[in-house]
Amino acid sequence: MSSNPSDHGDSPQDPLSEMLARLFGGGQAGGLDPQELAKAAGLPSDPNAMAMIFQQVQAMFSAPADGPVNWQLAKDNARRVAATGADPSVTPQQQREVDEALHVAQMWLDPATDFPSASALGKAWSRAEWVEATMDSWRRLTEPVAVSISQALSNAIATQMPEEMKSMMGGASSMLANMGGAMFGIQLGQAVGALSKEVVSSTDVGLPLAGGTMALLPANVAGFGEGLDVPETEVRLYLAVREAAHARLFAHAPWLAGHLFGIIESYARGIHIDMSKIEEVARDIDPSNPESIQEALAGGVFQPERTPAQAAALERLETALALVEGWVDEVTAAATANLPSAAALREMIRRRRASGGPAEHTFASLVGLELRPRRLRDASVLWAQLREERGVDGRDAIWQHPDLMPTSKDLDDPEGFSKRRELLDASDSDVDAALRRLLEGGFDKETPETDADSHDAGATTDAAENSEGEDTPNRDEDNDGPEKQ
Repeated sequence: MSSNPSDHGDSPQDPLSEMLARLFGGGQAGGLDPQELAKAAGLPSDPNAMAMIFQQVQAMFSAPADGPVNWQLAKDNARRVAATGADPSVTPQQQREVDEALHVAQMWLDPATDFPSASALGKAWSRAEWVEATMDSWRRLTEPVAVSISQALSNAIATQMPEEMKSMMGGASSMLANMGGAMFGIQLGQAVGALSKEVVSSTDVGLPLAGGTMALLPANVAGFGEGLDVPETEVRLYLAVREAAHARLFAHAPWLAGHLFGIIESYARGIHIDMSKIEEVARDIDPSNPESIQEALAGGVFQPERTPAQAAALERLETALALVEGWVDEVTAAATANLPSAAALREMIRRRRASGGPAEHTFASLVGLELRPRRLRDASVLWAQLREERGVDGRDAIWQHPDLMPTSKDLDDPEGFSKRRELLDASDSDVDAALRRLLEGGFDKETPETDADSHDAGATTDAAENSEGEDTPNRDEDNDGPEKQ
């Protein structure tokens, strides 16, 4: 019997596995020359560009995936994108400047908010360090969406595969199963990497992406201030006050971070992927051309369709983000009142947060989530109104519990918030009084005997208590109490 030509002294391999291994980095002498293949396929001939493309394609088929989505590939790609151009390491001088700015920010915030200084230490990060510190949060934000999209994409590709190719799959089937997750991981990594070039702090998108860590990105802070005709020291200080205000809020409203992530997870649980759209696009996808795959993903082809429940969840998220950013905006304005450039910086931040940058738009098209507080100005007006009515302590006390938080209707009518809350509190007080009476045993106290001929000895009834001692006939004929005399 002749030996299998793919058998090199070890176990036999199926033809497709061997072909892919030789084509995408198998390292054997018979492998194809990437540059020759590029010329034949019309791909870029630049060696660096080709190297990146082949690395990504090889990762699609061979890199181990942590579940349906290859998160390691997402992080690696994010770091690669973050380092594109220049991502210098933070210098000791920059670290000292960030430390000093955050220290001053804490002192300025003390009279502006009732929340005490957060215990978190300040850090100065490069873009790659921001990626490392926030990637777990991005995974939590996108995993439900990513899993559904990657599974749908893998199923669509398998459906479009010719029957004769399916019979050849053999051991290569696992590579195809990982392909959808790798595709999504590559695109998510690009979105996060691009965002690392725009953000100026750990909470710049309104979420505590790095837990309780306060951090500024010196390279991006410098880029933010370009063309503003404002001293870099003032720019850094203003952004440090915003970062420290976020840190105080999330530290002293411990339910808030879970509330925000919970809304996003509520949205994600209801995602539905349009399989017909994916199958249509899958016909035109060339697995050997990552650029075509990335263009399809970036164009929102695999974006989930929104259901009414998801639309409601996104409205709640938008309101919650607006309340967070509005409070930070109001508190920062009060804390930086003596900073000459504060008004100009405040307006620039407002516009930037309301419109979002290019990377935020890419992220939104990828997973259908927009992390922009469109109603930031309305929320800022509401918090300013509450400070005038209740003072700093009364305003900040609203963050004690999610049930106390303003709603989208309150953003529509900030001046009517207190009146609506008074009416709600009045109706709740009756319920609270009844509940307190029940917990204190008020509904179980014995009713004094008022007529021995019409009451059993020691019988207790709510009716007797409610009638303030009036005689109430006992209708329980089978009662176990003493017989009437």
